[in-house]
Amino acid sequence: MRGFEECRRRAVVAVVVLATAFSAAGCGTGSEPDGSRSTGMGGTRLPSGAHQGDLTWEFAHIADFDGDLTDVAALAEDDIWAVGFERNNAADPQLLHYDGKRWKREPLPDALGPTDYAPMIDEVGEDVLWMRPRTDRIGTGVNRWAQWDGTRWSAVPNPPPGKPGPLDAADPDNIWALVDEQTALHGDGSRWTTTRLPYHASDLAVAGPDDVWAVGGRSTGPGTRLNYGERYGQPASMHWDGTSWKPVNTPQVRFEDPVPPEPSAGLGQVFVLDSGEVRAYGVNSFNHGEVDPEPVDEPIRLRWNGSKWVDQEPAHGGCALRTPVGQDDKGLFLNGNWYLTDDGRCLKIKRHRLPLSTGAGKGSHQSLWLTEIHRIPGTDEWLGAGQVEVNQSGNPFDAPVVVRLKRGG
Repeated sequence: MRGFEECRRRAVVAVVVLATAFSAAGCGTGSEPDGSRSTGMGGTRLPSGAHQGDLTWEFAHIADFDGDLTDVAALAEDDIWAVGFERNNAADPQLLHYDGKRWKREPLPDALGPTDYAPMIDEVGEDVLWMRPRTDRIGTGVNRWAQWDGTRWSAVPNPPPGKPGPLDAADPDNIWALVDEQTALHGDGSRWTTTRLPYHASDLAVAGPDDVWAVGGRSTGPGTRLNYGERYGQPASMHWDGTSWKPVNTPQVRFEDPVPPEPSAGLGQVFVLDSGEVRAYGVNSFNHGEVDPEPVDEPIRLRWNGSKWVDQEPAHGGCALRTPVGQDDKGLFLNGNWYLTDDGRCLKIKRHRLPLSTGAGKGSHQSLWLTEIHRIPGTDEWLGAGQVEVNQSGNPFDAPVVVRLKRGG
């Protein structure tokens, strides 16, 4: 359900923008030795000299159009879906399916109705996928969602009202989504209810049946006013205990004097570890370009210790300021194609270059940008979807790709 939001999680000033700053985006890796085009889901071979601990994104599929894959989801190793668009025709969504033998383009489900942009796919439990439009069809307001049960696409009988934003689900009977900055939507399998949040929210995460967290910012209360009257937005968090949303005391932040212009701090991402530990990420920023010298934006990295928010232990190297986008039994996937092992090692996930048959030249600069990663249910296999950006003279292009994680050793 969580996207692989590489690198676009950047400093922002207003909390309303933090929701976008912590949404799916990609961050490229540097050039790696040439690989070869893969077949099926097997990927390509590891470079010679690979050793235990090596992680490599290998090509599982390279689509035959110039564009991007924006989402990927799976019910099984032989039932994987990806959506995307062509670079010069974003209004022509592309749907791809892998049946265990080959990738094939498929039409969008009739149950979805007309859509101008690549839809989103949500894994609602391990047995059902939901596909939803990103926007209304020319403002019609029609709300049509489709669901895949492993055999066919059909209409979601009771889709959530409106246009939900961030969505998380423990199972089909416990689905939460943000409708707007201060409204949450809950589905219990039979009906949808809305609840008002104490503060503005940018993200939410389901930790359990009666254990849901939302994070964002507040513009009132302690720490939100400077001596000369300027507002200073502060981080905020909220918790659902099965009955109501309650505000949770969240550490205040403040730049040292002189405070830069238009300061604002907020949380843009909440992530629940498999252990149940909750972590939150944000930034303390300001309106850049008005003072010299400028202070540096300050990351906010918190964890819930069971009774209060405390600072996280810092990670090392390239993992220091990265945020989690997935977790397996060995560690955390971080944005920017990094991986933090449970014993604290920081690893850069490698990748191969596109084969020359794609039109990518030997001297081209290539960057892998992933917008989503997901585990294949019932396995320890991980998939990612996005694009390889090829910068070269004469014929730059974007190759839509599905990648599969290969572990060395």
